[in-house]
Amino acid sequence: MPMNKVEIPGVNTAKLPVLTNTKMRELFRTMQSDGDLSARDELINGNLRLVLSVIQRFQNRGEHSDDLFQVGCIGLMKAIDNFDLGQNVKFSTYAVPMIIGEIRRYLRDNNPIRVSRSLRDVAYKALQVRDYLVHRFAKEPTISEIAEELAVPREDVLYALDAIQEPVSLFEPIYHDSGDPIFVMDQISDEKNQDKTWLEGIAIREAMRRLSEREKMILTMRFFEGKTQMEVADEIGISQAQVSRLEKAALIHMRKHM
Repeated sequence: MPMNKVEIPGVNTAKLPVLTNTKMRELFRTMQSDGDLSARDELINGNLRLVLSVIQRFQNRGEHSDDLFQVGCIGLMKAIDNFDLGQNVKFSTYAVPMIIGEIRRYLRDNNPIRVSRSLRDVAYKALQVRDYLVHRFAKEPTISEIAEELAVPREDVLYALDAIQEPVSLFEPIYHDSGDPIFVMDQISDEKNQDKTWLEGIAIREAMRRLSEREKMILTMRFFEGKTQMEVADEIGISQAQVSRLEKAALIHMRKHM
């Protein structure tokens, strides 16, 4: 089965129904007042496209889309079972964070990077509180609000949540137009391999050539070999004060030629 193709047995994903906001509210009222499971099933089927759209964010994570789709459906069902019609918010606005949260939990549980039990406990409690606050206030809570609800320092919550984040591949696309995709690695600069650094290296070598042999020796030992002025003085048989004067004179001389 292709890695990134989602297939639902017996269902043509291209023909999945899309419910209007009015229809969904009618179904929610029926489900919540009468306990009508057929209305719940209709809500699930009518929002499968929402799950499909969410799992696109998690491609190139090494997971089969089918698995992510199933996990996303669990998040969808949780959102349907906990949605409050009294809140003035669209169902999709409420459901998307729930679906994303469920998928992220799945990815964390399958993360090869091991995190200590204490950190995982804090992180999972924070995620539970986050879901509770989303359900209560119909908006994404801040780290400070989660920490206040848990009665733990904000830094502890932030550290715990960071610790269980799944690693991001350098080859994960972050933008895709009609042309070639842009990957994470394309946004990371390499300060050791820049034209400016390369040109500075050439300028330094050219300036060094204009120094005397003793000045070259002192600068090489000081800045390329990492030796102290005292170590340089002992090695070439002069005082530290002389090394200091020669070093300063050599640097001034170099600056004139750079």
